[in-house]
Parts: sequence; structure tokens; C-alpha cells
Amino acid sequence: MTQRIALIGNPNTGKTSLFNRLTGSFAHVGNWSGVTVEQKVGQLHGNIGQLIDLPGVYDLDPLSADEAIVSRFLLQESFDGLFNIIDASQFERNLQLTLQLLEMGRPLQIGLNMVDVAEGRGITINLERLRERLNVDIFPITARTGAGCDVLLSSLQSKPRDPFILDYGQDTERAIQQILDATGRSDRDRWVAVQYLAGNRVISELLESSAPTVLAIRKTLEMKLGRFAHAHITERRREWTKDVRQHVVEERNTRRVTLTDRIDAVVTHPIWGLPIFFAVLYSLFHITFNWVGAPLSDVLDGLLTGPLTSGTSWLLQTLGTSSFIQALIIEGVIAGVGGVLVFVPQIFVLFFFISFLEDSGYMARVAIVMDRFMQLVGLNGKSFIPMIIGFGCNVPGIMAARTIEEERERLVTIFISPFMSCSARLPIYAVFAASFFASNQALVVLSLYMLGIILALIIAKIFTSLLAAEDQNSLFIVEQPPYRVPQGLTLWRSTWQKAKGFVRKAGTFIFGGSVFIWLLAYSGPNGFDVPMDESFLAMVGGVIATLLVPLGFGTWQAGAALITGFLAKEVVVSTMAIIYAVSESDLSASLFPVFTPLSAYSFMAFVLLYVPCLATVAVIRREVGSAKLTWVASLYGLGVAYVVSLLIYQIGRLLGFS
Repeated sequence: MTQRIALIGNPNTGKTSLFNRLTGSFAHVGNWSGVTVEQKVGQLHGNIGQLIDLPGVYDLDPLSADEAIVSRFLLQESFDGLFNIIDASQFERNLQLTLQLLEMGRPLQIGLNMVDVAEGRGITINLERLRERLNVDIFPITARTGAGCDVLLSSLQSKPRDPFILDYGQDTERAIQQILDATGRSDRDRWVAVQYLAGNRVISELLESSAPTVLAIRKTLEMKLGRFAHAHITERRREWTKDVRQHVVEERNTRRVTLTDRIDAVVTHPIWGLPIFFAVLYSLFHITFNWVGAPLSDVLDGLLTGPLTSGTSWLLQTLGTSSFIQALIIEGVIAGVGGVLVFVPQIFVLFFFISFLEDSGYMARVAIVMDRFMQLVGLNGKSFIPMIIGFGCNVPGIMAARTIEEERERLVTIFISPFMSCSARLPIYAVFAASFFASNQALVVLSLYMLGIILALIIAKIFTSLLAAEDQNSLFIVEQPPYRVPQGLTLWRSTWQKAKGFVRKAGTFIFGGSVFIWLLAYSGPNGFDVPMDESFLAMVGGVIATLLVPLGFGTWQAGAALITGFLAKEVVVSTMAIIYAVSESDLSASLFPVFTPLSAYSFMAFVLLYVPCLATVAVIRREVGSAKLTWVASLYGLGVAYVVSLLIYQIGRLLGFS
């Protein structure tokens, strides 16, 4: 029988790195909390079982949607054992979760990770004493390099073990037994009763629906204690963890200033922290658009429009294919898909540096820097993490909002996440910035990213005011891991994980969209092979062209591109390449008669803000669980986009810009 082992621990303890090591999987590894927002399943080396990577939690009592996944898994799913990963440098806090896992009585092994970091801080853990206190196998590991991971895997056992029993006091112990009797559970389910008294929301719903008398038992206990039961349980656990720490941890030179401390003094500075963040983004865009990404894109464009196009044309003519098939493949597929594929090098370069910042530990500091700004709009720094993830793709960014504990803040974060400039918008920025702002491409793109962030904060303030509730306390807990130099293999895996979705869409979704758009451009009410202005595509774009005139781009071509952009933002470029029947390198010449620098910037701002793509709408529907809220989250941006683009274009004209 295949064993199922659950991997569990606090956020940012190295669980996902260990998961990749033990399974050979390529799960995304980020040096911040919230990377794993749903369980991942991988096959252990040697096919000895499955490993389930659960979201990082501080406690089994779920405060957020991703933490609820863990409680429901432990309560309802079948599994044979647990790998608990502990950050040695944050030993006492991590031990709070370990205690609750020990109380379950399931087969358990502990991987003590980041021992090197702990020793660098003057912290030494006596493993023998710790094994004696916990009565479990404990192995020092380094998840990033794989050191010790094989030993952890080879010692995997599923033998039953007795639950760890922590004495919570006479009155509490009596209440625990009463709950077990009322629910018909055995002593091995003692942990369920303890979790109920500790206030675990998932277990409370389960027990109170099946055995309502447990509520009276808890209230009686609280009257005897003179306080809430969960406060008593928490205090007793804290006393236990302090006692364990006192007996197994030795500290020396704990006040030594580390390199991480020195860097943090600069990058998280209350005044300089934000300018440094924007300077980092500017440098990233400058490298992407001016130094590395753009030249590589030009080389790829030359291959697509040169040898590939001419070679395909020759082959089709040699095979005697019809003019319709030749036009479909050359003007539809190669021009449409190729118009997006040429930006793959820029996407890879951008994602490489984003992955570098994530794994180095800097992105966790950005959340700290942004916290005071987020607090001004009713959120906290943790809401900025999904927004940063949205720079890659809005879909995982919205899913990452599950880590936000307060429901109101989670909803608002989901609502504003589509304003983040995802990679799908990058080809549009690249075309227009290169065409109209050749000497300031990085600055123009940075301004669009900043525009998205600023408008997201403004909209967040409006939504948090509309959804305001009394006594709402924002909970902000985010790890500040030590700075690390990312490993080359890890960087490649992370970059590929981000970029492969872009490539996959080009080969599937954008391929189909390009063919469909070309057919609309090729046909019209008067038949096939009609002039472009008489095509179905021109009719579709003309429907909204009049509305776009005040924004500076009131043409059917712009209207058609924006409509198709709802499928995927990359399709905007594909549509334009098909409409103008040119390659990416020649698209600029076709845009000059239609756009000015001012109207081009207005168009980019509109693309940034208007309706999310179809995949983003689908994940919003799944995360909010309401059709009404999905409509609101999907369509309000259209109004925002129209107003912002209108202001940009009209104010720009008044100021004399063209």
C-alpha cells in the first residue's frame, strides 16, 4: 500500500524546498510566506509513497482560507505520517505547532532545518535532549542544499505512537474527557477535544453540529477558569515551549549584528525603503527592455519573420496548398502567435530577476515597507504579497490572498489584484514603449506598474470603507528570513515555473485565438477574403470605437484588440499583428498613423486597468464564491480604466502633449 505522508510546518521553514528535494517536483519556492496556498502532492523517490505539501501554518486553528486546508486535511483525509519541518532559528515559535502535532498521536518525524542560520545567530540546539523531551525522531537538514534530506526519507516509518499528553489542569482535563464522552470518541482522539477548547473553527463546526452539548461543557469550564478556554490552552502551551527551549537551547552572542540586520536597516528604512523598492523595479525593467530582453527578442523576431516565415511559405507552395490555408498559417498562426512569442526572452529575463528577489529574501521586506501604506487604506503589508505575485500572473496572486486572515481584507485584496501589471500585459507595453518612448522604455513601464499600485490603494480605501465593520483588527505576521544567495538550479526552476504558463498559452490559447481572430478579419458579410475594413472583426471593433474617441484611440482596430484582450491580454498584440499583417518589428510603423505618444500611453493605461482576462475572472469566481461579487470585481475596473485614460488623454492635450 502506498504511504501518504503530510509535510507540515510554519510558513517559510523550507517545506517546499524539501518537497522538491524528496519528490523531484518543481513546486515554486519563494523566500516568503504564502507560496503554498493549496496542498501539492508528489511521488517520493523510490516510489515508496506520496508526499503532500500543506500550506504553512502557525497553529492548527485556521485564521485564513489556506490554513483551513490544513485543519480539514488532518481531520478528514487519510494519511500515514507527518514530516514536521522546524526552523531552528525560530525554534520556540515553531514548537507551538509541533506540540499540537504531537498531541495527535500520529507517526511523526521532525526535520530541523536552517541549523546553519541558527548557529550564525548564536543558537545551538541539543538534539539528544530534544529527542528525549518529544520522544520522536529528529534529523538536522538543510532543505536548500539537500543535506540530511535522504536520511529523513530513509528513516520513514508509519508505526503507531501514543499521543503526547500535556496536562492542562484538573478542570480542563475533566472537560476534555467530558467532550470525548459526549462525542463518542476514544482517548486517541483527545487532540480533537483539546483543539475544540482551543477554539479551532473547523473542529468547532464539526463537534457542535454533531454533539451540541460540547458547547455547554466549554462554557462551564470557562466559568471555572474565569477566562476563555482558548486563552488558558494557549498560555499552557506557551509555558511548555519555554520550558523545552530552556532545557535544549544554548545561546551565545545573541546580540551580534548580522549582515541581514545591516541590509534591513537600509532596505526597510521608513523613508528610504520605498524609493529603494522603486529603484530596484526600475533597474529590473531597464535590464529587461534595454540591455538583455529586447535584443534577444529582436533576434527571435528575425528568426520568426525571416527563415520560419519564408521556409513555411515555400513548403506550403511546394505542397500545393490553397491560398486560404497559406494565408491562415502565414498571416494567422505565424503572425498571431509569433507576435506574442517574440516577447518570451523579455518575459524570461523579467521572471529571472523577480525570482532572484523572491528567493533572496528581499520581497518579504517589501511587504514590511508597504505595511504602513497599506494600513492607510485599511489593509496590511500581507495584502501586498498577492499583489507582488500578481506581477507574474494575476491568477496565483489572487489565490495567494488565501493567506490573509481577515475575510474583509482578503476580499478587497482579490478585488484590487487585477490592477497589477501581469506578464501578459508586458508584450503590449513592449510594443508601444519601443514605438513611442524608445529612449525611456524602462521609465514608462515603471510608471504603469506604479499607476496600478497607486490606483489599487485608492480603490482599496473605497472598498474597505464600504465593507467596514466594527472592531476589525488587522493581523500582520510575515517572516523576515535571512538574506541568501539563490541557487542556480532553484532560480532556473522558479523562472521556468513562471514563464512556462506564458509559453503554454502561446501554444494553445493564443494559437486558437489567433486563428479565430484571423477568420474574423478574413471574412465579412460579403464573403471571404474581404478588405479588412469590411470584415467581421472591423464590425466588432466599430461597436465600441466611438466610445474610445475621447480616450485618444477611437479606431475599430483598437476596439477589436481590446475586446479580444478579454480572452488573454497577450491576444491584444496578436490581434494587432493580424490586423496590420506585419511582424512585431514592423508593427511600430503601422501604429504611428493611428496613435500618438499621448494616446499610446492612454491605451496602455486602459489595458492595465480594464476587465481581467478570462482565467482571472474564473479564479475570482472560485475564490469569492459569489456570482455577484465576481461581476463587481470583473467590471468595476472598466469604469476605472475609462476615467483614468480619459484624464490622461484630455489633461495631456491641455498641457500641450501629443
